[in-house]
Amino acid sequence: MIRTWTVGALAEKMGLETVVEGDSARAVTGGYCGDLLSWVMGRAREGDAWITVMGNVNAVAVAVLADAACILLAEDSSLDDEAKERALVQEVPVLRSGKDAFSLAVELGRLLGEPDGGVL
Repeated sequence: MIRTWTVGALAEKMGLETVVEGDSARAVTGGYCGDLLSWVMGRAREGDAWITVMGNVNAVAVAVLADAACILLAEDSSLDDEAKERALVQEVPVLRSGKDAFSLAVELGRLLGEPDGGVL
């Protein structure tokens, strides 16, 4: 059973830094990892937390096109100024962590897979 989290609750539970708040009440229903933007555009699903190291304006555009719940920057990746401005305008939440993409994906998967939120 998949548990739905809001972006804000997920950020708090996972100890993520909020770079752009955006729609923090948006539901996160899945996850997707990838850095090849054309690949993500065709495969990420609505409501996914997209884990990537891409912090440019094109990543924000792909998040909007894919209707991702948020962008989760792995490995303390930076978000450039143009991307930050676009994320603010488009209300795309952008979160950041020092953890690698694999670790974030495992943690996200555990949280989404546990009906009670589980214990990590």
